[in-house]
Amino acid sequence: MSYNYDERSVRLDDLLGVVEPGTGYQLCASHSDRLSPPLGWTLTDHRSTSRLFAPLEVA
Repeated sequence: MSYNYDERSVRLDDLLGVVEPGTGYQLCASHSDRLSPPLGWTLTDHRSTSRLFAPLEVA
């Protein structure tokens, strides 16, 4: 997960082997799936792994 304060955006990417300090955070799929950005921010999911179950939309 990485974020940009100026753009008010959060980006989810695939897990990497080694992460350089200050470039973001490594989140497992369970935590990534439950992540919600702050109000007024956008969340963009760029993970390439397919999910077995899609979230249901509540009417």
